[in-house]
Amino acid sequence: MSFRNWIALGLCTLLATPSFADFRYDETTQITGGALVGMMKFAGAFSKDAKKAMDPITSTVLVQGNRMARINPDRTEIVDLDKETITTIDHKKKQYTVMTFEQMKQQMKEAQEKAKQEQAKAKPSQTQGNEAPPPKMDFKVNVRNTAATKNVAGLQTKESILTMQLEAADQKSGQTGSLAITNDMWMAPEIPGYGEVRDFNQRFARKMGMVFGDVFKPSMAAMQPGSAEGMAEMVKEMSKLKGVPVMQVMRMGSTANGQPLPAASEAPLPASDGPVMPSAGDVAKQSATSALASKLGGFGFGKKKKDQDQPPPDQSQSGQAATPTQSVLMESNTQLASFSSAPIDSSQFNVPAGYAQVAAEKSPSH
Repeated sequence: MSFRNWIALGLCTLLATPSFADFRYDETTQITGGALVGMMKFAGAFSKDAKKAMDPITSTVLVQGNRMARINPDRTEIVDLDKETITTIDHKKKQYTVMTFEQMKQQMKEAQEKAKQEQAKAKPSQTQGNEAPPPKMDFKVNVRNTAATKNVAGLQTKESILTMQLEAADQKSGQTGSLAITNDMWMAPEIPGYGEVRDFNQRFARKMGMVFGDVFKPSMAAMQPGSAEGMAEMVKEMSKLKGVPVMQVMRMGSTANGQPLPAASEAPLPASDGPVMPSAGDVAKQSATSALASKLGGFGFGKKKKDQDQPPPDQSQSGQAATPTQSVLMESNTQLASFSSAPIDSSQFNVPAGYAQVAAEKSPSH
């Protein structure tokens, strides 16, 4: 599942009510900004696949009992809670894979074990120099219900802004930096039938907790003592969300000095024109942000003193989302439409005839 889908899973577990009726809707997602866009536009001049990655993707989401399917022209993903499987169908290659929850669990265990081995190998070389104490980690979640309203596809919505930060504090300098996600959500009043989606995702989350609990808990405890309290705070904050998120503008990036990543409505990104060659600064920013997102490094520590003493730039004008203390790696826009409670043909949860089953690829850590 994509990272956005995991975020949606968390959002949809709120206020669920038991039900087993059919429900469907369309979901359109497009990457709309951030440092990643410049790189992809440049790559798009040489690769059709890279260029296509910038196009909007519309998927039809179907929920029927303990099954959910996410279908688009290139790919279909089917989650079956009874069989405890995730089936991924590649329509271009006419192939499919089936991954069980237990196989996913085993892969995670193997990845954790490999990470421990790599850390053990690195420790001897670290002790030869002045080994710095590890940064202190903290997970923060906040939900703000603003007074803003907007008409989205004929629905009157209210704005809620969700911010999540994995913050690290340098125990020597006291500087802080964060991996950050901000989701600017436009919430419509309850849509008849959408409770089916919440209810399925609640069952899915419960199943994931039972299957992966013994994998996640030790890692979370090792990463941050008090992580249980952090999860409780997340549940408390997310309970402030009311309605259906029919439009979401999500940003992923990094910040420094404890500041959250601004929401799209608060600091729009500057418009981008066509596929241009990125500057050296853009490439450096992209490389630094990507490295931070991949291994919790580069939280903004060690900046030069003259940079710290400079006053923050004026953000009164539109397009000032990215400052020296903020970097947006990616911004995406997702909208929901075409809600329906009409009966669903169960054959849509089947693999098309003639498709060949292939082995699921292991994670990149293998």
